[in-house]
Amino acid sequence: MRQILLLTIGMFTLGFDAYVIARLLPDIGKTLRISASQTGQAVSVFTLCYALAAPIFATLLSGKSIRRILVWALAVFSLGNGASAIASSFSMLLIARAVAGIGAGLYSPLAATAASLVSKKKRGRALGMMLGGMSTGTVVGVPLGLIIAEHLDWHATLWFITVLGLVAMFGIMIWFPSFPASSPPSLRQRVAMIANGRIAAIISITFLTSTASLGLYTYTASILQNVADIQFITPYLWAWGIGGVVGSFSIGALIDRTGRPDILMTGILATMAFAMFSLPFGLKLPSLSYLPFILWGAMGWASQTPQQHALLQLHPNHGAASVALNSSANYLGSAVGSALFGFAMLAGLTPSQLPFAAGCLVLVTLLGQWGIISSNKKYRKYAKRKNNHLDL
Repeated sequence: MRQILLLTIGMFTLGFDAYVIARLLPDIGKTLRISASQTGQAVSVFTLCYALAAPIFATLLSGKSIRRILVWALAVFSLGNGASAIASSFSMLLIARAVAGIGAGLYSPLAATAASLVSKKKRGRALGMMLGGMSTGTVVGVPLGLIIAEHLDWHATLWFITVLGLVAMFGIMIWFPSFPASSPPSLRQRVAMIANGRIAAIISITFLTSTASLGLYTYTASILQNVADIQFITPYLWAWGIGGVVGSFSIGALIDRTGRPDILMTGILATMAFAMFSLPFGLKLPSLSYLPFILWGAMGWASQTPQQHALLQLHPNHGAASVALNSSANYLGSAVGSALFGFAMLAGLTPSQLPFAAGCLVLVTLLGQWGIISSNKKYRKYAKRKNNHLDL
């Protein structure tokens, strides 16, 4: 399990880095003398490169040693974070975040190879540890990073992430076994999945959900300061992260119990919209100020599992590839959302209005999800009629 622990440290570092930057944006903006909407693009470029790196490099590096790829991925990731820490201009910061995103996007999907290091009975636990590492990086790492930034500065937080990445890199270099990466799906298979209307619909819902949820998360600090003049944002990040842990761990049991991931996704989107619309009002009521963040975090983290479950049901022969495509849509949505809300503020929207804009986008997504449910009902009726005809 030592190898699994090393991979988990890497996933913790990725989760830490992916989410802490959004909380450091005000400090970064002051140092580089740029606006909040500009600093938000640092999140966009990281998540965009994160989303695109995996499918591109998975093809180029097929057959190469997993250990070597993981080491290079963490080296690139650490280099990007070190460069981010010493960035003296906005353009340098964007380039550095792009490099870090490429390393993260290459590492994350390959870390799933840990499942082959343990017996089948323990593979679920191994994968759970790694996914838990990323969520823990959000719940524990982000507040820790903010504490470091408060006592030192934001540069120190990025240096800390760099050191964690190097620790995982050297550990994998020394103790991780060497075996080749499996071949990725062919280009024809990827195109066929995207061309499938039902798969495209599910992935589109994932993209829009991430655009609203993770895009809004980028500007949480600005929202808190603008709505209620809240400078100490760590408790609200804890509320969002704790909600995320509860949501991500509980949704699986609900799916197993109901067998209807599409219905559950509808409830998730409706609750997420409610949380976003109520957020500006809740911040003005001390007794309710954390509730929207808990609900938002829970629904945001829970939203991926029903989508993955639906894709595995729909495309069991290439389930891994379709789930990977869904993951790319998630991070691409995060990048687009960060950029979209940044441009919205440049156009005159205030941070306090961003939750309403995000809530409206979730409502549009909810309409799309209802369309999927309607389509699924028609498909089940058609399949039932076809089976009855075959029985006759």
